[in-house]
Amino acid sequence: MPKLLGKSPYYCNLCKKSFSRRGSLTVHKHIHTREKPYHCVKCNKSFSENGLLTKHRRVHTGEKPHRCDICGKSFARNDELTTHKRTHTGEKPYHCDTCGKSFSQKHHLIKHKRIHTGEKPFNCDVCGKSFSQKGTLITHKRIHTGERPYHCDVCGRSFSQNDQLTKHKRIHTGEKPYQCDICGKSFTQCGELTKHKRIHTGEKPYHCDICSKSFSRNDQLTGHKRIHTGEKPHHCDICGKSFSRNDELTSHKRVHTGEKPYHCDICGRSFSASNTLTTHKRIHTGEKPYQCDICGESFSHGSTLTRHKRVHTGEKPYQCDICSKAFSQNPHLTKHKRIHREQ
Repeated sequence: MPKLLGKSPYYCNLCKKSFSRRGSLTVHKHIHTREKPYHCVKCNKSFSENGLLTKHRRVHTGEKPHRCDICGKSFARNDELTTHKRTHTGEKPYHCDTCGKSFSQKHHLIKHKRIHTGEKPFNCDVCGKSFSQKGTLITHKRIHTGERPYHCDVCGRSFSQNDQLTKHKRIHTGEKPYQCDICGKSFTQCGELTKHKRIHTGEKPYHCDICSKSFSRNDQLTGHKRIHTGEKPHHCDICGKSFSRNDELTSHKRVHTGEKPYHCDICGRSFSASNTLTTHKRIHTGEKPYQCDICGESFSHGSTLTRHKRVHTGEKPYQCDICSKAFSQNPHLTKHKRIHREQ
């Protein structure tokens, strides 16, 4: 509601809002006229209020007059200090009226509410895709422009996202900040730790809708589905052989090049595939991360655990196409077939 004109003699003739001071009315009118009469002499940026210009100038001067009395950190604006203090107090004054979740900053609440409303106000003018956050749109647009503004100061490689650069730098530093609380193994990325933990828990959240087989990783499911479809989209440009997964093609190409880029730091032996090195290292460490949930016996290879479980289940998936006799392991079937060839 506008203030009473008797108490506030200055009122806007466009929206009827009233003010007690002429100066306040003048500043307010800039909203309607979009006038920005206050100019920064350093960068020519303009503002509708003198106070906004004063705050902006601190970007150039580095002045930070607002100081936290708890930790001593300084800020250019008082509202930044107010927000910062909530780090110490734990105050979260902005509440979602849908789910009750609380936030320390108002703009965090605004972003969060879009989860409930489905609002995606930021649209790509190239492909029309919409996003709930402006930052996501900015990152998306780099797909179209090819822009990679984040550069590694060690090797010069560039990235479209800052978090990609952060992850990449760990290749150079060797930093592995994500540690498994079960076995102590460390990882460079949080996602790698999540995948690793499924070795211990046995969780397989990705299910094939054709045969119901389950996997611990989504890329494993994608690769598996190609067994049913027969799709092999990755082709070797040397011999023409095709593969269902790109990593299989990469490993295959080393047959032609002889490359073995994965080296054991204990015995110096080299391998063409990363997973082969990982498996090999267990000879030195004695690690047996694959445990039978029936009898508790542990194994260094996942495939060995799979074969072992057939002792308990009685499963015999390998069948002779001549006499129909079934076996729990493929080598046993191969050996059996020799009986028919000798007859």
